[in-house]
Amino acid sequence: MKRLGWIVLIVLAPALGAQVPGDSGAAQPPTDAAQAERLRSQILQRWNDHVRSTLGLSDDQATKLQATEQRFEAQRQPVRAHQRELNQALRAELAAGTPNQDRVRQLMNEQQENQLTLQRVNRDEDREIQAYLTPVQRARYHEERRRFQERIHEAILHRREQRRQQVIGPRGRAGGGARKRPPL
Repeated sequence: MKRLGWIVLIVLAPALGAQVPGDSGAAQPPTDAAQAERLRSQILQRWNDHVRSTLGLSDDQATKLQATEQRFEAQRQPVRAHQRELNQALRAELAAGTPNQDRVRQLMNEQQENQLTLQRVNRDEDREIQAYLTPVQRARYHEERRRFQERIHEAILHRREQRRQQVIGPRGRAGGGARKRPPL
């Protein structure tokens, strides 16, 4: 449960920047982006420490793994961003009264190609990791990473649900409060 707390910080970091308690306006609070970056950096450090201790990595292995993760994550980010754009475009097309069949086919083909690109990046990363991690370390690394990604997904879903509850309220209606009765 402790890990979920810091994973939630990744997801919630942009929103946290807007909530500066006790800010009287006298001092300039950090920007959302700066605070999010600081939180990401802290989480990355905790992740690196966790992986190092869980896998029993040497200094050399830990340094190589961090470099590999950074390099391949930089490759994954634009692919994921493109996937989100494709998903959004497909949802919009399907929401239209009469979706354009050719456009839907094109978007679905692009999604599949994008997923293959992401798989290729992941495969290349794993090939590089094989060079300096033992098979047991590598298997444990993939398991820890899978768990980490699951927790991020759970945190995102939790955050979406919180936002939804803020918008529609606890009774399922916009405004959230109890319905006012007309005076008798």
